Amino acid sequence: MSRSPASAASAHDHVRMKPEPVPFSKFLFNSQNGTVLGRTAGSWAKIGTFYIIFYTFLAALVAFCMWVFLDTLDPRIPKWQVDQSLIGNSPGLSMRPLPFEDKVEKTQIVYKGSDMKSYKTYTDALDDFLSSYRPSGQSSDDVQVHNCSYNEPPPKGKVCEVDIKQYGPCTQENHYSYHKSAPCIFLKLNKIYGWEPVFYDDSSSLPSAMPSDLKEYIKDKGVKQHTLNTVWVSCEGESEDDRNNIGPIQFYPRRGFPGYYYPFENTDGYLSPLVAVRFERPARDQNINVECKAWARNIKQDRYDRFGLVRFELKIES
Repeated sequence: MSRSPASAASAHDHVRMKPEPVPFSKFLFNSQNGTVLGRTAGSWAKIGTFYIIFYTFLAALVAFCMWVFLDTLDPRIPKWQVDQSLIGNSPGLSMRPLPFEDKVEKTQIVYKGSDMKSYKTYTDALDDFLSSYRPSGQSSDDVQVHNCSYNEPPPKGKVCEVDIKQYGPCTQENHYSYHKSAPCIFLKLNKIYGWEPVFYDDSSSLPSAMPSDLKEYIKDKGVKQHTLNTVWVSCEGESEDDRNNIGPIQFYPRRGFPGYYYPFENTDGYLSPLVAVRFERPARDQNINVECKAWARNIKQDRYDRFGLVRFELKIES
């Protein structure tokens, strides 16, 4: 049965025809419809008003959140302190000079005393580190800096002076004794806001793991009782061979960090106290593994997590 011409025309009317593409110039501005980019002036006004209101509200919300955030935080005082902080309540011990960038996996001090080029990198690093401790960085003329002692802690709002002139041969003028094959390193406790050390100030209750020479130093009758409020420091070889090769060790200006530098409260001008450690006669051409520890009742010592101690390798080449 054949279709009539009328029914064929009706079926053809239902087939959608592909619209002709609109020229780009006409899309930009269509004078017939009065549109710009496909929208009339009224449509642009509506969408513009919506986005103005939306972004104004969004900016106001962000500004309000920032105001609340900044209003509840003190720029000097952390919200979470000591036990509640991520850092915890046991400071780490760090040393200078730090390892070279290409040897960050292991801290080494390896050089030849008669070759200035071989140790200049270490002395330059110490110069840079101690620059903030020189008179231009912290001056006793500054009203914030106080000349402290065990009997005279800093007044409120002031900090204790760190006098690098007390470091004996471990000075810039003396090349930190590197040229004499008796290198100095500097130890410091990492800062934890509000942390106060609990001292080993009783010679009858010293830990068994403490080196015997440090125990004897604390028990010495020449050490005054009030100076026992110190975070003690020890350095020794890790193994028996290391201890035999390390030689005599001297600490400047004293064998630890005085208690009057604590607690750290982020006061302007505060500098961490330092202990300069000088290795007087280490054996030549020997890899000496050194371990330095900080001693207080509330300092945890852990080799794996590196709490309360620092380890490095010392080698003086002949």
